[in-house]
Amino acid sequence: MAEIIMQNLLSPVVLFFILGLLAAIFKSDLKFPNGLSEGLSIYLLIAIGLKGGIELSQYSLDTVIRPVMATLLIGGMIPFIILFILRFMKIDFKNSIGLAATYGSISIVTYGAAISFLDSKGTGYEGFMNAMVVLMESPAILVSILIMKIMEKNEVSLNVPSHSIGFIPASFALFDKEVIRESFFGKSILLLLGSLFIGLALGEEVVPKVKPLFIDLYNSVLILFLLNMGLIAGQRLPEVRKHGVKLLIFALITPLFLGTLGVLIGSMIGLSLGGATLMGVLAGSASYIAAPAALKTSVPEANPSIYLGLSLGVTFPLNLIIGIPLYYELAKLL
Repeated sequence: MAEIIMQNLLSPVVLFFILGLLAAIFKSDLKFPNGLSEGLSIYLLIAIGLKGGIELSQYSLDTVIRPVMATLLIGGMIPFIILFILRFMKIDFKNSIGLAATYGSISIVTYGAAISFLDSKGTGYEGFMNAMVVLMESPAILVSILIMKIMEKNEVSLNVPSHSIGFIPASFALFDKEVIRESFFGKSILLLLGSLFIGLALGEEVVPKVKPLFIDLYNSVLILFLLNMGLIAGQRLPEVRKHGVKLLIFALITPLFLGTLGVLIGSMIGLSLGGATLMGVLAGSASYIAAPAALKTSVPEANPSIYLGLSLGVTFPLNLIIGIPLYYELAKLL
């Protein structure tokens, strides 16, 4: 186990993340231009979506139905687990919703690092797992917002308003247009879904056209992106510390618990060693792209320094260094 952790720690993607982390801690003048940072994000979203669609085009519905159902189940139940834990930690409700959405959604870059890890181990995985990334991006965000709206309705007057939507009072409309727009048409989900469907529609015919940029250069671009993520994570470490030890413990223990749950479910539905590992990575990672975009509009009271600081400053490096090899070892045992 220690050998695997060291191999992952000494991989280029992790070392460049640590380099960025150290640069931020020691206040280096190293920084990425905003346009480049945005461009790297867009590249990774398209690359993962395309690969997922191309791979998915090779499988029948009968083959992927169980992984799809398992992925949606995990994405839908994680917010309830997070809220249950945070209730006993006495975290306020709005920040709990922010953490439930963030930790229920996924980190695309952690998933990309896990793929690099599996490649380095010579371990294969089901190609349709790239498509599961897209499916698990939004359920937790929508479920978290739904829970918040229901809880808010329990606190308001039971007087029925004068106008309604069909037979449902307007006060019980659970999503407004802006929430739906941010959840389904935010950058990450739009690019992932769009790229997935393009890859699915065109199949292997499109491979010669996209391979030089989106497949061959993927790991190199991931290194640049992780260098930038290291800079951002290092800048957010002080924000995490000032919110107390209990949140730090939450960000260290909860992802490993959820990742273990993901590996168990992946093994139960018959995924391979690599596939079960990736299911663990999806369950144990935390979003810092899609979830914050939706929370900014739907839960403005939630403190971004908490859900972003924990997901990017604590859980992200935890999964890179410990989580991925841990999920791999658990999948081997199962």
